[in-house]
This record gives sequence, structure tokens and C-alpha cells, in this order.
Amino acid sequence: MAAAATSVKNTHPPFPPTGAPPRPPLDKYAPAARRARRRSAGLGLLAWIVGIVFCLPALWMLLTSFHSEADAATNPPSLTAGLTLDSYRVFFGEGGGASPWPPLINSVTASLFSTLFVLLLALPAAYALSIKRVEKWTDVMFFFLSTKMLPVVAGLLPVYLFAKNVGMLDNIWLLVILYTSMNLPIAVWMMQSFLADVPVSIIEAAQVDGARLPTVLLRVVAPVAAPGIAATSLICFIFSWNELLFARVLTGVTAQTAPVFLTGFVTSQGLFLAQLCAASVVVSLPVLAAGFAAQDKLVQGLSLGAVK
Repeated sequence: MAAAATSVKNTHPPFPPTGAPPRPPLDKYAPAARRARRRSAGLGLLAWIVGIVFCLPALWMLLTSFHSEADAATNPPSLTAGLTLDSYRVFFGEGGGASPWPPLINSVTASLFSTLFVLLLALPAAYALSIKRVEKWTDVMFFFLSTKMLPVVAGLLPVYLFAKNVGMLDNIWLLVILYTSMNLPIAVWMMQSFLADVPVSIIEAAQVDGARLPTVLLRVVAPVAAPGIAATSLICFIFSWNELLFARVLTGVTAQTAPVFLTGFVTSQGLFLAQLCAASVVVSLPVLAAGFAAQDKLVQGLSLGAVK
């Protein structure tokens, strides 16, 4: 019996085979957790600093717009100067100044119509390049990209001569056509990547039910790719709204846009800094409003296809 007991005792392992190994003390992970918290706090602080640095010029422009011209022209600038709305009153035409409403209306007209035309043309093109692949579609995409390689100023003289010969100088619809052609390549590139994520099965199901191409684009593809379409629309609107070169050369008084109107505050008498800042703030508001209105769609659209 002693031998049997000894045999059993010797064959029994010191630790159960299925038993969990002893856990290390919690203090062992404390330094790593503290380092992770410090690293996270450091990255968060860095993100705040970068965000403030990028927003500082816009905040400074906003503050300067509430200063008088004398306070805005001081060097170094004064943070404790008195605040006033005189610059905004001058911008909106009080005291015999030029009214800003015609240029603002022209900018809204050119930006909205050009963005609408871009979407109407880019959606079928992106559909053909992403879902119903055409032959050598990569060559087509490169062609669209190559149109953006020419400097804008290189095409200024031919466009000016064409507009002069056809009698379209100082015409807002000329800017609509130009902005549409300028934004169409980037819109096709963006929407091609967005439409590539649309499931082909739902398109085939709609076609089986008898839906034609316009119905497929408007009722099937467009709702699914709505975030991408919103992102493309906002970017095209911003590019059209901020365009200055063609608007400065091809317009005069009737079709003058808001960016051209801003250049009127730089005169031979000097730079009216406070008035220019006030005008810049007002002109920036439509773009900011459009960005905030489409913020959720914009974030979804810009992140489509980022992670597969």
C-alpha cells in the first residue's frame, strides 16, 4: 500500500494541467497604464494645439473686423482695443458705399448652378466608370485627371477672347459654364470611388423590375451614395465660391462676384483692413453654413472607401 501511495504521489503533477497560471500582481501593469494615459493626454493636447493654430487666423480676422480702422492698423495689434460695428455698416452700404448684395447674389447663382450641372454630368459618368465599366476606363480617368494639370492662367487668354467674340463678357452664365467645366473632373474622380461601393445586386434587382437608367440613377444609386454626393457637392460649391482669377478678368460690374468685391477694399488710398476683415467674415458665412448643414454627410462621404 505504501508503494501504491508513493506511485500515486509521484505521478501526480505539482500543478493541475487544466489550472490557470497564477496571475501577476496588478502593480506590474500600472506603469504601462500610466504611460498609455500620458501618451493619450499628450496626443490630445497636440491635437488641440494644432486645431488652435489652424483656427487662429480666422479668429484674428473675426476680432479685427470689430475694430476701428485706426486700431486695426496699429503695429503690434492691440487685443484690448474697443469693439465696434462700423466696418459691417460700411460693408452693407451705409454711408454711400457700394452694396454687397449684387456680388453675393452672383456668387450664389454661379456656385449653385455650376454645382447642380456638375452633379447632373458627373453622376452618369461615374456610374459608367465604376458600375457599368466602359472599355479602358482607366484611360478615361487619366484623361479627366490630365485636364487639371494645365495651369488655370494658361487658359485665361483663350477664354477671354472667346467670351469677347461671342459677347459673353460680364455675364454670370459664362462663369457658370467655366465653373462647371473646372469642377467636373474632380467630381467624376470623387463620385467614381463613391459609386464603386454601391452593391451591384440592388441595381440588378431594379433593372429586373423594369427600371430604366434615369430611374436607377435617381432612385437607387443616388440614395445609397448620398454621403459621397454631398461631399462632392460641397467641395464643388467651395471651389466655385472662392474662384477669383476668371471672375476678376471676365466680369465687370453686372456679373461681379463676392471675391472680386473683396478686392475693392484694397485701393490706392490704402488697405482698409477692418472693412476687409468684416467683408471676409460675411462672405465666408455661406460656405460655413453649407458645411455645417452637410456635416454628417460630408464626414460619411469623405470616409467612404477609406477602410475596406
